[in-house]
Amino acid sequence: MDRQNLASSSAPRGGATVHPPPQHDAWINTYRNLHPQWQSLLPPQQQSAIPISISRVNQVDAGRLDIEMSAMLKEQLVKVFSLMKPGMLFQYEPELDAFLEFLIWRFSIWVDKPTPGNALMNLRYRDERASEIRGKVRTGLEGPGLTVAQKIWYCVATVGGQYIWARLQSFSAFRRWGDSEQRSLARGVWLLMQRMEGIYKAASFSNLLLFLYTGRFRNLIERALRARLVYGSPNMNRAVSFEYMNRQLVWNEFSELLLLLLPLLNSASVKSFLRPFSKDKSSDSSVDETLCPICQGTPSIPFVAIPCQHRYCYYCLQTRCSASSSFRCPRCGEPVAAMQRHGGLVSNIPQKQ
Repeated sequence: MDRQNLASSSAPRGGATVHPPPQHDAWINTYRNLHPQWQSLLPPQQQSAIPISISRVNQVDAGRLDIEMSAMLKEQLVKVFSLMKPGMLFQYEPELDAFLEFLIWRFSIWVDKPTPGNALMNLRYRDERASEIRGKVRTGLEGPGLTVAQKIWYCVATVGGQYIWARLQSFSAFRRWGDSEQRSLARGVWLLMQRMEGIYKAASFSNLLLFLYTGRFRNLIERALRARLVYGSPNMNRAVSFEYMNRQLVWNEFSELLLLLLPLLNSASVKSFLRPFSKDKSSDSSVDETLCPICQGTPSIPFVAIPCQHRYCYYCLQTRCSASSSFRCPRCGEPVAAMQRHGGLVSNIPQKQ
């Protein structure tokens, strides 16, 4: 049965007018016409951020550079107090570390500037909790920096938290809270500190796994404050200087070569080899001239070498001259041309056949 027969059979009798059903495309056209008008009546919606991927290596390197910067400042500050009483600065080491961390925070994060490590890696902090991204979204790196509350909490966690924990550990170790003979309160506090440290390490390890998977929030403080590291400039590449790396590789290979060869060298043979090239012979003035330069003993049958006139044992000098026709005196470095008995006649050096 075709469509016309179906329409005629389904039409009501009595001469009533039948309207055809609306087409499906009419609903789509109506939605497209009314949707812009409906959107104009609603408040402006938030712009969605473009998903970005920040290099994990850059973030980890920035943290290591900040630690190295703090260590360099600490080393320079310790040199200032090098002439004071030894050990005096050691008891104030937590205060010194907290002071240096506060200086780095004060002149970087507090004034909306990156830390030294973040600046070298082209990174800055961005507030992930911001509900609105101002300006035109082009790269996904735009966004406001940290708020005042986030900066203060960052200082409290990094500077104050680390200082208080370091002081608690040193005080508990000095008071020996962990000993079994201590009272229950002190030992309970020590056990609580150990448990808190274990929980913190477990949480840090979990955060590390999340950071390696997502590339966001390298430590617990950044995750709690929702402070994310993003690139400061989208057009700046990471600059790597290979000159220092080449020097380091050459020095490492040279050091390994020396460690391999030095045990194989005989110090006496090296000294005798370098003795002819040494021009400073004044150091031998304190050596006893009556002793044999080879065996360092009193010559039983004294012979002297010609032309330097240094005294030897007969057997020591004869053996050396027979073994090598170009034998040099160990005391002055002159070649021995002949030998004679002390106060006797000259005898020539036997030549090898």
